[in-house]
Amino acid sequence: MKKLLLGSVLTAATMFGFAATASADKVNINMSLVFTQNELLTQELIKVTDKIRTRTDGDVNIKVFPGGQLPVYKDNLEQVVNGADWIAVEDLSYLGDFVPDFAALAGPSLYNSYDEYLALMKSDMVADLTAQVEKKGIKVLTADYVFGFRHMITNKEIKTPADMKGMRIRVPGSQLFISTLQAMGASPAAIPFPETYSGVQQGVVDGFEGSILTMYGTKMYEVTKNMSFTKHFLGSVGLYISPKVWDKLSADQQKIVMEELEAGAISNTNEVVKLDAEYKQKLEELGVTFNEVDNAAFGKLTAEVYNQFPAWSEGIHGKINAELDKIRAAM
Repeated sequence: MKKLLLGSVLTAATMFGFAATASADKVNINMSLVFTQNELLTQELIKVTDKIRTRTDGDVNIKVFPGGQLPVYKDNLEQVVNGADWIAVEDLSYLGDFVPDFAALAGPSLYNSYDEYLALMKSDMVADLTAQVEKKGIKVLTADYVFGFRHMITNKEIKTPADMKGMRIRVPGSQLFISTLQAMGASPAAIPFPETYSGVQQGVVDGFEGSILTMYGTKMYEVTKNMSFTKHFLGSVGLYISPKVWDKLSADQQKIVMEELEAGAISNTNEVVKLDAEYKQKLEELGVTFNEVDNAAFGKLTAEVYNQFPAWSEGIHGKINAELDKIRAAM
């Protein structure tokens, strides 16, 4: 009887020990992003993290915190650098605080299509920058999540830089945005986005810049009736994690995470393309007109912006465009 009881105790101890080990192996990671709960990018990342959780039997538990519930922007990256169990979702410009040339990849007038951008992210040039930033404590899991080109949204058709002269355009409070709009011929006004609707309505600003999805989702079509396809910026984000946290995952877990992130990026891009077309049609039905612009003329002016950031490598604009020229030739 004593032997049987001892065996039971040992079996229970073994089971509890196994459970403790399994629990210790579970990794809980917070994912922080500024995008709201209902935005496409957030929804795609929720689907991705759900699939990762399922495929790893809950051992890789990534919880998405949208809408700035947790630190975002620079503070988001600081969590990663400090080794927190954390994934930061931010645009490439924030990596520029650690490897300056990364910010240039988010510069103006570079890309003509989503495919060009996605191909550049797979280039040797970007692989080199990714290796550099990993040494600073940031592993780039992916930079393949796009959310649309930014265009001029006003009540006036804009075709050339001369058409923007004297126009007061709302921009985010970013020096890159301010410098770009100045180069394009406008007078940038860095006001909070929630004030943009009333600002346009009251004539405080002549318009703003943003994507088709933004114009439709925020109902800005009620006060602005024209979108000029300047494509001056491409909205995209990367997902960043501490190499130390990444190394907590097994090789199989890492493989699952990368597979789901890649599949999610493809799904996201396909959905953005679909929604661009769908919302453009809806906006046209609401009285919005669209027009093409002289992109070459704007591109020549915004090229000067790349010389206004001393930390960026000399000739970085030409280097990026040389890579893009190779990509275009291969398409």
